Amino acid sequence: MSIHSIIPDAPTLLALEPEELAGIVLQYFNSLPPNASELNRHNFNLPHTVQEYPRESHAELSRALMEAWIWLEREGLIAPNPEQGGDWVFVTRRGRLMKNAVDLDAYRKANLIPKTLLHPAISTKVHAAFLRGEYDTAVFQAFREVEIIVRQSGGFGPNDLGVDLMDKAFHKTNGPLTDMALPESEREATRLFFRGAIGRYKNPHSHRNVPITDASEAVELLLLASHLIRIAQP
Repeated sequence: MSIHSIIPDAPTLLALEPEELAGIVLQYFNSLPPNASELNRHNFNLPHTVQEYPRESHAELSRALMEAWIWLEREGLIAPNPEQGGDWVFVTRRGRLMKNAVDLDAYRKANLIPKTLLHPAISTKVHAAFLRGEYDTAVFQAFREVEIIVRQSGGFGPNDLGVDLMDKAFHKTNGPLTDMALPESEREATRLFFRGAIGRYKNPHSHRNVPITDASEAVELLLLASHLIRIAQP
């Protein structure tokens, strides 16, 4: 196997971001025998790595591949080889688990989720859907959990749903989940905060397909759902 055998078109390779190209490099490294000469920064940067591509693209390709190498180092997927020293590296235990670019993409997506910041009520429930790229499903599950926890914490019944439930739970004068120590304007703002979040991110997903294609947007919404849960269930 060679880099060229995975992506034979130079412009396609050069269009990849360093973290995307790193998946190709890691796939190549995992196909090599232990202590292969290519597991050396100097050797990897020699012209033979890109010799199958058009000569005029060699310099640019070498720079792009070295960017991918640095990314792999930073993520701990390759590391200095203590037995050989110098510029020699080995594929780490984590790196060996990632056989191709698809595996690395899943790893990158997983790292987007700051699990320590997500409320335990949603962290395990949304993780699998997020890794599969089903961001709309992950967001719906998170905000459905917000609704469930508000219902349970406020002592409401199964027929109390959606924005009406938020209005009751956080009513500024008699809501069971309202913090009466707050000024009236902040109590009302909290009700509107929950009402708006459920009305925007839970209710529409219950009734129609609302696609979310951006992983970063999904993470932001999962953090919002987690924050709402912490308010409703301190």
